[in-house]
Amino acid sequence: MSTERPDNDVTGPRRRRPPLAVASVAAAVLLAGGGGAYWASTASGDGGSADSATAAKKPAPMLALDASADGPGSPSSASDSPPAGIAPGEPDPGGPPVIYRAAGELPDGPDEAAVHHAKGTVASADVARLAKALGIPGTPRTEGTSWVVGDDDGPGALLKVAKQAPGTWTFARTTPSKPCEPGKMCANGATEPGGDPVTEKAAKAAAAPVLKAAGQDDAALNAGQLMGDVRVVNADPKVDGLPTYGWSTGVQVGPDGKVTGGSGHLKALEKGATYPAVGADEALKQLNEASRGKGDGGRDIGGCATPVPLEGEPKPPADPQCVPSNGKRAPVTQTVEDAVFGLALNYVDGRQTLVPSWLFTVRQAPGGPENTVTQVAVDPKFIEKPDAPTTPSGDRKVTSYGADGRTLEVTFWGGVCSTYTASAEESAGQVRITVTEKPQEGKKACIMIAKELTRTVTLEKPLGDRTVIDAASGGAVPRG
Repeated sequence: MSTERPDNDVTGPRRRRPPLAVASVAAAVLLAGGGGAYWASTASGDGGSADSATAAKKPAPMLALDASADGPGSPSSASDSPPAGIAPGEPDPGGPPVIYRAAGELPDGPDEAAVHHAKGTVASADVARLAKALGIPGTPRTEGTSWVVGDDDGPGALLKVAKQAPGTWTFARTTPSKPCEPGKMCANGATEPGGDPVTEKAAKAAAAPVLKAAGQDDAALNAGQLMGDVRVVNADPKVDGLPTYGWSTGVQVGPDGKVTGGSGHLKALEKGATYPAVGADEALKQLNEASRGKGDGGRDIGGCATPVPLEGEPKPPADPQCVPSNGKRAPVTQTVEDAVFGLALNYVDGRQTLVPSWLFTVRQAPGGPENTVTQVAVDPKFIEKPDAPTTPSGDRKVTSYGADGRTLEVTFWGGVCSTYTASAEESAGQVRITVTEKPQEGKKACIMIAKELTRTVTLEKPLGDRTVIDAASGGAVPRG
């Protein structure tokens, strides 16, 4: 006889996790508050004097997680390879639900923690500093809503930085750093194909000046990723003493030891409102509830398959290895081997925000690869549940935007045989973007190829802190 354990129960010997280094963080948010600290305060006894009624702090504002982030219970994974169209770490809507079970006792974590986000614009001097570290000559120039350094019209090196926070930057080198030998084909990474990747130590040394210029010189480094003969150094910074997930800076180093590409964020993060936090056990429970809701896909696959008996023969016994699932796919169990309190990337009102989260180390099978699954750790009472947007058939959804004063660049997917225009409807708190498609005349037969397109809209007033809304879906558009 077997007894089913709760979803967050242990499946083996319980072991105590090392205590998290969060005491200093909790103390810091009580002192600093970040402009929105949560205080469980009561009125003073006399209720009369100004001294006794000292500045009772208001509770933190509701956290408006965008629908695209799926709110609480949105898993994400660093190393999963889901089917096309499924976000990394998300359960396959056509597959079975995933149930996460802890392999040991999980930590409680801090009582509260702050969100962090980037505000404002990137200065030209910051871009010039990064360009110098990358070895790109020239002065930053404006192209649309971005700073650009280098040659974008042919072979060379190009750095592009979004002016608006968080200052997303990309770098690519397309010219070999040394001439090819006569008669030999050279790769873009500057050497002959088939070169050996540099060591992890050498890659970290090559990436160090770039990471320092990007403000990530104290980040935790991992140089184990390979892309052919190119080694990638991934830098995950600590923010407010907490590890982060989704805010990595990646620097690609070619077999000659030169930096050939990279991406990251250039604008420094600022502390926002502080929220009450839940422990790892409660977060794991929320994660499983969300997984159940998404994972079965609503598909009835019936019971267990059995051979059809010949006429006059008895029905064969059921396969003992098959467990009926009441018409739904049986859940897949994955083991949570560790839990660390940190900050994970989410979208809040269309803006990239690091939100207090539990970072679960998950393994699907003994000896299998490890994945990181994140779960928002903010008390659900402080999370505003978004309305699920609906996208009318045929409408194009804006995928991201960039802004520089009154100039707004919107990005979306469209066909190659149509002409697209974008327009804006402005209000005090929002800018609603409409993308209009017009088929090109004379295009009777057209190949079904989608490509990413960008259109520029001039606003009546600078965007400021207003939220960009996609008119087709009604959802907030993330800043690119």
